[in-house]
Amino acid sequence: MAHRIEFRDTHISLAHGNGGRMMRELIEQVFVTALANPRLDTHADAVALPIPADRELVVTTDGFTVQPLEFPGGNIGSLAVHGTVNDLAVSGAVPHFITLNVFLEEGLEIALLRRVVDGLAAAARDCGVVVVAGDTKVVPRGDCDGIYLATTGIGFRPHGTHLGMDQVRAGDRILVSGPIGDHGAAVMLARQEFGLYGELRSDAASVLAQAQALMTVAGLRFMRDPTRGGLGTVAHELARATGLGVRLAEASIPITDSVQSICELLGFDPLFLACEGRIVAVVAPEAADAALSALRTVAPRAALVGELGAGAPQVVLDTAFGGQRALDELEDDPLPRIC
Repeated sequence: MAHRIEFRDTHISLAHGNGGRMMRELIEQVFVTALANPRLDTHADAVALPIPADRELVVTTDGFTVQPLEFPGGNIGSLAVHGTVNDLAVSGAVPHFITLNVFLEEGLEIALLRRVVDGLAAAARDCGVVVVAGDTKVVPRGDCDGIYLATTGIGFRPHGTHLGMDQVRAGDRILVSGPIGDHGAAVMLARQEFGLYGELRSDAASVLAQAQALMTVAGLRFMRDPTRGGLGTVAHELARATGLGVRLAEASIPITDSVQSICELLGFDPLFLACEGRIVAVVAPEAADAALSALRTVAPRAALVGELGAGAPQVVLDTAFGGQRALDELEDDPLPRIC
């Protein structure tokens, strides 16, 4: 990391968004020093990026409003990088560049902002992506909860890559790359709304290695990172888009004891809790064993959790006790501001 320049102000003021000296110092002394990226030219209005001739461009965009801003396993800055990188990864692309829009609330502590930017910068370095452009706005006190972030991610993938729900067929198998619900449960504990405390950490991380492992398997149909709404919502999206029935095996779905306990205490369904470092993948039946083996080289707790078949487009859960129940689609948002 570049040498930290002393920033004199302790809190964000409206003057930090006025385009003058205070805004310039905020950008240069908080953002630029942390990101330490030669491609980030704060004096330019746009950036030119190289596009490999043998690849196609893949673009995604996202926004982040998580509360609290810091949680076990990350903060809104690292979450923004991981969320953006993961959307590209599950499309079959290798992420390269990110643009960043930052909305700051008047009165925000500079110390908190530094931690968020440091988390963002560290996640970007770990993921091999660079922030190449950005913008900063300051809004009056009460108009946002400290920090909102909006990103655009740019990556490249081989020409002819075909992944999507339109590729899914009856008989295909569903895999998940690890225990579900860790992010949702960790953020819920960090809010301390229920008088519960624990050491559970968010699973927020890059899924690029997982996605690239699956990309080596012939028969890969579709990948999705199960963020808001979790595994259960991805299952419903598959049923609705394909017109097929989705059957999940409860006993095969990996869930940590901590997440299971929290859900039992508070009445949440772990199938609908957000994940920020997992992949749900659909593969052809003959490719299921190879896909699971490839995935387990980088995600040891990956599991085969279900399949798609002809019938009504609904989601059915085979329970651990040998019964079955229809898994209703999520209606209300049990945990708003989770990402």
